[in-house]
Amino acid sequence: MNKLKTSLLKQYLLIIFLAILIIPIAIPGLSALYYLITSYEDPSIQYYNGTELEEMWRETATNLNDADDQQIQHTLAELYSKYEGTTMYWVDENGKTRDTFPKTIAVPEAWTVSDAVAFVQGNRGDKADPFTVVANIGGDSKQGFMVLQTPRSEMVSPSDERQRRYSLVIPIAILVLLILFVLVSVLFFNRIIKRLVRLQAAMEVSEKDGIPKVINVKKMDEIGQLENSFNRMINELEAAKARELEEEKLRRELIANMSHDLRTPLTTIRGHAFRLKQEHISEEGKQSLDVIDDKISYVDKLIDNLLSYTLLSSGRYRYAPEKVDMARLVKSSFAAWYPVFENNQFEIKLNIPEESISWTVDPQWMNRILDNVFQNVLRHAKEGKYIALSVSSQEIIIVDKGPGIKAESSQKGVGIGLSIAKLMVKEMKLKLDIETGEKGTAVAIRNKDSNQWTKQRK
Repeated sequence: MNKLKTSLLKQYLLIIFLAILIIPIAIPGLSALYYLITSYEDPSIQYYNGTELEEMWRETATNLNDADDQQIQHTLAELYSKYEGTTMYWVDENGKTRDTFPKTIAVPEAWTVSDAVAFVQGNRGDKADPFTVVANIGGDSKQGFMVLQTPRSEMVSPSDERQRRYSLVIPIAILVLLILFVLVSVLFFNRIIKRLVRLQAAMEVSEKDGIPKVINVKKMDEIGQLENSFNRMINELEAAKARELEEEKLRRELIANMSHDLRTPLTTIRGHAFRLKQEHISEEGKQSLDVIDDKISYVDKLIDNLLSYTLLSSGRYRYAPEKVDMARLVKSSFAAWYPVFENNQFEIKLNIPEESISWTVDPQWMNRILDNVFQNVLRHAKEGKYIALSVSSQEIIIVDKGPGIKAESSQKGVGIGLSIAKLMVKEMKLKLDIETGEKGTAVAIRNKDSNQWTKQRK
């Protein structure tokens, strides 16, 4: 029994077995019942067969040989009471109609030879209705004749009527059994479908962490085993998610601590380098100190970017959007970089309108994005000696003529700066598009209503 509860296949095979078992039992039983109902005959009723009825009538007429009128009338009255629905009368030797049963039937009062011949011819044949039997009294036409007429509808025996009435019992019973089997099968599979739909719904509905809920397992059949496997997978996903969150937390703490620990020696190195610059050293020494100072600034920037990226990815970086004049913000941001590009002999092309252009952004985040892009141009596109900056109501475009982002450059670290820019742009509901190639790179920061891509490269 326990194996039956844990197997849908065995349950359905049991349904099929019971259906196969019931049909051989039900059909013989119904057949026997049908036979008992239809084969019963009332012994008080006879002569439903036309031949037997005709023989009975002729025999009765012969037995009335030399009988008087009272005897004939009495015999016909007894037969009429036995055969309800029939018509009986007799005609004497003079051709006069005597007693009729029932009294209301319409028959000639006097019969001629031609009347008798026409009557016999009109009621002859297997299809004549009513069924008519004419018999001479005493077997001699000189004593007269008597007539029996029975509607053919009254000549059907009760057993024949019962056979006609119950002829569809067995086919209907078989049909009911088949319908019952189909109904049980439908209910069986409908229950399976409902459980599968419930499992599918559980798979599609996710919690805030993106993991579906555990479902309640009610039965341990094949679907129950599938539900158990689903629950086990959910538990494993939740455990993996918890481990991932813990590892992410540890990683962020490590990066934050490492950033602080790295900045301390960098500050010390920068201080000693500055003091060395105050001493009288050779030109080569001064150049080396400049390189050291430049590398310290670069590493400090990388540490700052790494910490910023960690804070952004964890959602802990302060975000304060407001209405900002983008033309003014871009001018102010590029003004700090203008001397740097000029000292590196860059060709600078600016297209910044004088009128106000309003965007809803975090001004600090926007300055950080522009600083990262300008720094990437300075470090990785220095060979092109070109930067173009344009601002419109829909987009900000920065173009250089360097070797492209994928190409090797003398500086590394482009990835984290652009990653920070992408995270910030996404959070501010802007769009960042980068088109890069051997002839340079175009970075476009688009407002959310922008559907255009403007190229500024020459």
